[in-house]
Amino acid sequence: MTKTGKLEFGVNLNNREPLIAPDYQLGDLLELSTKVEELGFDSIWVGDSLFSKPRYEAMTLLSALSQRTQHVRLGTACLVTSTRNPLYLALEWATLDQLSNGRTIFGPCMGNPEEGVRREFAALGLDFKRRAAIFEEGLEIVRALWRDGRVDFDGEFFTYEDIAFHSGTEMAPLQPLQTPPPTWIVSNPRLVTEDASQQMIDRMKRACRRIIEYGDGWMTCCRAEHPEELTEQLGYLRDAASELGRDFDDYTVSYQVTMNIGESKEQARESFNAYISQYYPELSKAMDLSNWGPVGTPDEIIAWLQEFAERGVDHFICRFGDIDQFGQVEMFAKEVLPAFRS
Repeated sequence: MTKTGKLEFGVNLNNREPLIAPDYQLGDLLELSTKVEELGFDSIWVGDSLFSKPRYEAMTLLSALSQRTQHVRLGTACLVTSTRNPLYLALEWATLDQLSNGRTIFGPCMGNPEEGVRREFAALGLDFKRRAAIFEEGLEIVRALWRDGRVDFDGEFFTYEDIAFHSGTEMAPLQPLQTPPPTWIVSNPRLVTEDASQQMIDRMKRACRRIIEYGDGWMTCCRAEHPEELTEQLGYLRDAASELGRDFDDYTVSYQVTMNIGESKEQARESFNAYISQYYPELSKAMDLSNWGPVGTPDEIIAWLQEFAERGVDHFICRFGDIDQFGQVEMFAKEVLPAFRS
């Protein structure tokens, strides 16, 4: 369970949907955020992409959502921070955290191996092959600015000497209300492969060490039909925490799961497959759609969630693979959420 002592549930608002669904506008997405809060969910999330999968910009949208809601946490699932200047990123997120009265959860990622993402790095003049190192340096910089109000850094990609959002005339450096905001680092090493080589294991161990060193939690969307892979990576995370002298029980395990709830499994599967193929045209061809998440009746969804909760997930980020976002959110709140709130 999370530090709150309960299993938590959030909703990804699918900020790409207003661009692909003719009867769903940006105003509908904003309205959905208030519905999510009213129905008792714990958090609201938006995704990120520059131009490979266009969507409304994440931090701008979260700023608007911070004024539409009062209690739910606000996060990114996920934000490609390796393509952003860390100074601007730290300032923008600090502003967002203040606007939301300290409700943000920072969900950073380095960028997945899709061809479209590689084109984004190329367009920005960044070396895609070095994105992990760029990602780590950026995380260290933004976390220092949020935690200490200043940063000195001499890295391969960034060099800063006594940088602070403070000219001397302000009362103090501009910082987030949370110092620092919770950081749930994304890692999905086996999302599109069953590779069990030593190279894959080494990559996974490095990712786990990064999560422990620079974050407060792990965000994943491991293959939905392979819960054993969640358990495997949790083992590597505990090993990394032990090596770095951290207590892994202080970290949150979050899982972004794409699902569809229907009156029958067949009806839910049909709606789900059509939606994902449109939402992720490239990745849906590289990954078995059954591994995106559960589809079926409320009881089938509950059983899947229970399996992954028992294996260690604290916070589920629910992304609904259906044009009818309102209907899916309301059905989940009515038919699924009560099973975990008693």
